[in-house]
Amino acid sequence: MSLLLRKDTSQCRFPTWKTDLHYSHTSFQFFQHFQPLLPPLTMAWSNHSVVTEFTLAGFGDRPELQEVLLVVFLIMYLINLMGNVGMILLINFEPRLHTPMYFFLSHLSFLDISLSSSITPKFLLSLLTGRRTISYRGCLTQIYFYVTFGTSEAFLLAVMSYDRYIAICHPLRYTLVMSQRLCLCLVAICYAAGAINSTVHTVAMLHLSFCASRHLDHFYCEGPLLFALSCSDTSINDVLMLVFTSCMVGTTSTAILLSYGCILYSVLQTRSPGARRKAFSTCTSHLSVTLLFYGAIAFMYMRPAAKRSVKLDKVASIFYTVVTPMLNPFIYSLRNKEVRAALSRVRRKKNLIRSFPSFL
Repeated sequence: MSLLLRKDTSQCRFPTWKTDLHYSHTSFQFFQHFQPLLPPLTMAWSNHSVVTEFTLAGFGDRPELQEVLLVVFLIMYLINLMGNVGMILLINFEPRLHTPMYFFLSHLSFLDISLSSSITPKFLLSLLTGRRTISYRGCLTQIYFYVTFGTSEAFLLAVMSYDRYIAICHPLRYTLVMSQRLCLCLVAICYAAGAINSTVHTVAMLHLSFCASRHLDHFYCEGPLLFALSCSDTSINDVLMLVFTSCMVGTTSTAILLSYGCILYSVLQTRSPGARRKAFSTCTSHLSVTLLFYGAIAFMYMRPAAKRSVKLDKVASIFYTVVTPMLNPFIYSLRNKEVRAALSRVRRKKNLIRSFPSFL
């Protein structure tokens, strides 16, 4: 009996090892067979975690073109900084420009600097060093600030059109309606709208996985290009972009069209030619900036997919992110008599300070 028990016990060892090996092999076959049926969340998250950087194509590989682009973009960016910073300082230090119109204009200059600075320095660095890669976090950060400042500027242009409507159609109530509290609230709404819009899109992009090419044919990160590279389902991202972009463009463009429609109707009712010229002169600068801004957006995002071109999109992006912010302070300074008068007073004060030691 004892020998039989020892025999059975000894025989139980090896069959147990073989049985475990058999079950392991069967489990592996089971996993291979049912792997396509498993939820894709784990695979998507593992692919997503591997992504560390993207490559920005820019404008080609020719060295001579890169040098020209470096000089041109650097000059435009410096002009943008000097013009908009100068406009902000002029509005803050000139008491006669402490009105709601120029309060909004100072924030427009700040948004122009911020929008261009979210893209241009990285592009200039890539042209200077030849390194065109951008990290995954850097790409999302660029998209976040780019969308934030772009959305805020769109809402601010609508607020400025409302300001012009009150100034022309209700001049006697202008100071009462456009109070300091209302101006601060309107500017806060513009920044909040930009932050909400960018936060929604950026959080939605965090769930994308990238398992194909990481080559972005642009000089900065853009949402639709990332959607094209993703191997995840981007239907939610597409719906969010369509809904939020439609709401932003629809709300702001409707406010601008209604404001200028009322302004045009009020001006046509005026019989005085001088009053008409004054009304049109106060609106020309803002209307020019608005047309440049929305014209570039319409050219980039409102064309049929069959007629889209990568080269044309890049050119439109240059106007939207670099050229328009650079031109805005010059449009207001050249078309606005009050700004020109303030610049003349600043020059006279500067000349007076320089000539003061000669009288001693």
